[in-house]
Amino acid sequence: MTKVTLTDITKKFGDVTAVDTISMSVPNGEFIVIVGPSGCGKSTTLRLIAGLESADEGDIRMHNQSVVDAPPDERDIAMVFQNYALYPHMTARRNITFGMRSTSSFSDAEIDNRVKEAADILGISELLDRKPQALSGGERQRVALGRAIVRDPDVFLMDEPLSNLDAKLRIRMRSELAKLHRELQTTTIYVTHDQTEAMTLADRVVVMNNGQVQQVDKPQQLYDYPNNRFVAEFIGDPAMNIFPVELRSSEQGIIASHAGFNIPLPGVDTSSLGSTKTAELGVRPEDLMLSTEAETEAPVRFSAEVSVTEPLGDSLLLECLIGETACRVQTNPRSSVSPGESITLSYNPERIHLFDETTGKTIHHTDSSSQEVTQLESVTQL
Repeated sequence: MTKVTLTDITKKFGDVTAVDTISMSVPNGEFIVIVGPSGCGKSTTLRLIAGLESADEGDIRMHNQSVVDAPPDERDIAMVFQNYALYPHMTARRNITFGMRSTSSFSDAEIDNRVKEAADILGISELLDRKPQALSGGERQRVALGRAIVRDPDVFLMDEPLSNLDAKLRIRMRSELAKLHRELQTTTIYVTHDQTEAMTLADRVVVMNNGQVQQVDKPQQLYDYPNNRFVAEFIGDPAMNIFPVELRSSEQGIIASHAGFNIPLPGVDTSSLGSTKTAELGVRPEDLMLSTEAETEAPVRFSAEVSVTEPLGDSLLLECLIGETACRVQTNPRSSVSPGESITLSYNPERIHLFDETTGKTIHHTDSSSQEVTQLESVTQL
């Protein structure tokens, strides 16, 4: 059953189109994450679902009923914000129960029971009588989550709730949010600019840019089969390497030619390319390998000059030049490589992506499971 559906939603602020004709469906119980750079329209989309902004065009439905004109209090949602929005003069308990006590819908006994249940789930039972200034950032965020949980809403809306936490605490809170969703199974729409949060929390990820949905898919599918160059570069850290290439027909099939290499692309449909065509070839840093790590019979080897080395503990990141194109190589942390050194690289032929240089749309990618080439015609999965 679909819990939330957006159909052709558009929102403008003056001459700026913040949300541009987006559509998506969120099934009951799904944890969906909207991710994208600052200004892409993700928070505006969440506010439209919440009823805090009005759509200029399109429809929003919950339980197959249009709520596009309904006020926020009639949408049965609970929202968690980036700033905790706790009243400083109230205890954690009063902050959690404030919204419930402002209506006559709940008895004192029911409120107490819900607070106890939420506090047990979040591990804040011992903090209920403390005021916000006596709580850490993570504890304040759990109180804010508790305030949402006690309402037992149909849908949780979360707008970058972990952004104000330090890196170590964000990791812990990500784990707690995942456990919370497994326990409650409440439909959750979560907004973040952090792709790591998106990949680790989501059942599916919505990637947005310039007010438009670029791709909707499971996290691993986004990583392995991006629909366009933007998704390919945005999902993954370090980002995918992009090389300008010329595609040439040969007896062996299509060859991708760059100043630093010539890579065969078996299986690409040559009829749609003509005699020559320029494109962009994408390879992730972990799919470029030092010659000492590559198989002896690697199909192609090519030279690169190392400009910077970045030891990361679990890997070594090399910033290199292949021809005049900068790229990154993620390799063994104990590799003996120094800046200024010339190295020999190979690549994983099962993990090559090709993009249209004008539109950015994916022309093809190789399938890492079947080792076949897949032709792509559409840019968005909804």
